[in-house]
Amino acid sequence: MPVVEASISVPVPPDVAFAVSQTVAPVRNRWDPFVRRQHLLGGATRPGRGVRTFTRSRHGLSMVSEYVSFAPPTNVGMKMVRGPWFFEMFAGGWRFAPAPGEPGHTVATWRYSFRCRPVWLRPIADRIGIWLLTRDINKRIRGYARGCADPVVLEAARASLH
Repeated sequence: MPVVEASISVPVPPDVAFAVSQTVAPVRNRWDPFVRRQHLLGGATRPGRGVRTFTRSRHGLSMVSEYVSFAPPTNVGMKMVRGPWFFEMFAGGWRFAPAPGEPGHTVATWRYSFRCRPVWLRPIADRIGIWLLTRDINKRIRGYARGCADPVVLEAARASLH
């Protein structure tokens, strides 16, 4: 199963780094170049294990995902419940850990795993998927790092901690 991963160090502690990753529109739109539209489903007002999210990407593709883990400030995981026809499976996880030797900084590591369909096309589709998702995850994590330095994003993230 293909996996793509990106890591970056951000100048905020893990609790704030985690909170930035969970911001919602319009604040999220300041940092996340991947998301065109996103909202929680089923009347949920906060993310958490079992909560589902609708996301429309900048590519115009839609996905419903479900949080399978939610453990602030260290990690969050999701899996695709419904999404683009070419994904048989898609899952993502984000981890946040204190940056070694950098007090008050966090290393954020984002990982996506996926499996394409149809099976007969998988050898080619997986390579294309790795290329596209690597490009997207790198753009997205750089946007996230900018968000961790944006006063508006940080204010919203810190407010969500209380």
